[in-house]
Amino acid sequence: MIIAFNRELDARGLHCPLPILKTKKALADMTSGEVLRVLATDTGSVRDFQAFARQTGNDLLSQTEENSEFIFFMKRK
Repeated sequence: MIIAFNRELDARGLHCPLPILKTKKALADMTSGEVLRVLATDTGSVRDFQAFARQTGNDLLSQTEENSEFIFFMKRK
């Protein structure tokens, strides 16, 4: 599945809570309905992004893993 995105955040090599903090900041600079693609390597980021979506109301459109990297697509509420 191909998802169009407006901005990309490279959080590879960062550990909790930095991927979520950087995602929160990036989403704050975006307008409602825009999509952020996040690349991360922290294994804890899977549950962190799910919780972040629930807590903030931003949509977690997709999460996948490729070559030990996690790819998240977040839609700004």
